[in-house]
Amino acid sequence: MKITRIAAALVLAAASCAAAAQAWPNRNVRMVLSLGPGSGADIGARLYAEKLQKMWGQPVVIENRPGGDGVIAINAVIQAKDDHVLLWGPTANFVGHPYSLDKFPYDPKELVPVARVSGTVVTLGVPASLNVNSLKELLATAKQKKGWLNWTTAVTMTDIILEGFLQSQGIDATHIKYKQPAEAVNDLVSERIQLYSSAYAIVRAQAQSGGKVKLLAVQARNRVPGLDLPTVGELGFHGLDFEGLVGIIAARSSNVPKAAIDRIGADIKTVSKDPMVAERLASTAQLNVPGDAAEFAKSIEEQVQQLDASAKRLGMKPKALPN
Repeated sequence: MKITRIAAALVLAAASCAAAAQAWPNRNVRMVLSLGPGSGADIGARLYAEKLQKMWGQPVVIENRPGGDGVIAINAVIQAKDDHVLLWGPTANFVGHPYSLDKFPYDPKELVPVARVSGTVVTLGVPASLNVNSLKELLATAKQKKGWLNWTTAVTMTDIILEGFLQSQGIDATHIKYKQPAEAVNDLVSERIQLYSSAYAIVRAQAQSGGKVKLLAVQARNRVPGLDLPTVGELGFHGLDFEGLVGIIAARSSNVPKAAIDRIGADIKTVSKDPMVAERLASTAQLNVPGDAAEFAKSIEEQVQQLDASAKRLGMKPKALPN
């Protein structure tokens, strides 16, 4: 009798979870993106949204909310108090907040990993007009011309990594900040900045057909298929290693059902197997590395450890601490 009751309870629990998964979504799903149009994350989000809305039978809307190093988008999701509003974007934004912010304008405990979508390939680009042919050559020039190098990156984590690297090389350089990463491309072409660490998707057009941006290396640990570029490690600059990470985050207070989180993770993996999706991601140098909530959480922890190590080399300590 006791075993029968336990078995019945398990059956009911499984049925309840299945019902919850099927019930979500029951209306529009809004994915709030922390970067602007044209970014690698934006391209990927729109690609997946088209497929997911067919699977879910509900519209999936991409809303760009750039600025504030991801804080604007994060707060938009938390304040929505809606289990159909999710954050889509690079984890490097919020992973870097303990170092970039004096205090958290949101509760970091609110951020719940839902699914890993892709890895963003980050490149180091310079104006083609500089006639610089290698990273080594650029660094040598920057050492000779004190204060000459203006640089920027797309997110806080790469800010800290690149700043720490330049300091370790004894280079006096100026960090120029931009609200939207794509805006920096124009300044790179016109030589207002001389070094840009960004997602390949942002500089792809100018690097390919335009030929106005020259790419010197990828910051990934391994070479990227389709890009004839060395890794920073191959060039002897392991301090610049960086693995971009894009995924879906929920707000804890929105109470997204566990069954829905499991469904999102499973559906992301299903979409990733579509040859068209894989081809489109590859064409923008995004790595097709889907993962469920647990896999995503592990990847985020690895980023945290990398950032802490880079910050330690700079003598930096977290300024913003969770309550």
